[in-house]
Amino acid sequence: MKLALYLPNFRTKVTISELEDLTSLAEDLDFDSVWTLDRIVVPEASDREELQYSFGMMPGLPKALPVTARGEWFQGMPLIPWLAAKTTKVRIGMSITDTPYRAPGVLAAELATIDHLAGGRLNVGVGSGWMPEEFAAASATDIFPRRHKHVRETIEIMQGIWTNDLFEYHGEFADFERCGFGVKPLQDPLPIFMSGLKDPKRSALRIAKYNLSGWIGIQDSPEDIQNWRGAIQRELEELGSSRSVDDLEICSMLWTVITDAETDQSDNGRVTNLMVGTAGQITDRLKRYKEAGLTMPLIWPPFADVPTAKTMDDLKRIKEEIMPKVDAS
Repeated sequence: MKLALYLPNFRTKVTISELEDLTSLAEDLDFDSVWTLDRIVVPEASDREELQYSFGMMPGLPKALPVTARGEWFQGMPLIPWLAAKTTKVRIGMSITDTPYRAPGVLAAELATIDHLAGGRLNVGVGSGWMPEEFAAASATDIFPRRHKHVRETIEIMQGIWTNDLFEYHGEFADFERCGFGVKPLQDPLPIFMSGLKDPKRSALRIAKYNLSGWIGIQDSPEDIQNWRGAIQRELEELGSSRSVDDLEICSMLWTVITDAETDQSDNGRVTNLMVGTAGQITDRLKRYKEAGLTMPLIWPPFADVPTAKTMDDLKRIKEEIMPKVDAS
């Protein structure tokens, strides 16, 4: 099992120095990768829990974001080339890039350049977004009902630009004649991760058609991971695809804190303390994740109330104290 850090650039208050310290530690601890979070805005309505949908459209969560509208967070995308310059070993990516907020051709060309800046260490995460208020702020309101199709077209455009000297595309969201877009990525293929779609048929179609490399969920229990893997494998087999779920990097963003006292980890949906507990509880949970087929947890520091120094200590303990027990299981 690999380890990844989900960098807390999305917080009511965070500093570049804190992000740099966390990134440096992840590199020193030989984490597989460091990921940023994509967030364009926090609507003021969120402070009143009056968003149109609950957080991430997930049942049981409030119609609010965990960061205030006046919060001083950092945009995830500009941090990616910064991470490329600050690191030499870890892979880097943004989980998840909401494609409707970006022009597909521009995104493809910029990611190719970033892969060069990173020396071939870029992961590309793509998803559709979920918050109409954010679509409005990104001047993409009209795309919201068609956002899943936008993701598909973006993947097709990215892969076309990355693999052809000249490329043209004629679709619903982009329509251009043969053009060159500059350098090709160093990686061939450049790995693409998709967001945690819960429709196994749609997921299988994307995996098979676009040869995707990974899947990233959020606060998935071991049972969620096991069930999803089984469902996606059945769909791939029905499609007659040569792809297998075993080919994929299976990831989930998991809120993580090591506590002194045991915590209640009984099932309460997405708000369950999946990875909040004593070192023993987290060890047991990671063993269950490993058995279920999770290949890379994205360690997600809490949004508030946990100092960066505490998170750094937790990362060290997970790598040096907990993971040897998980790997031996």
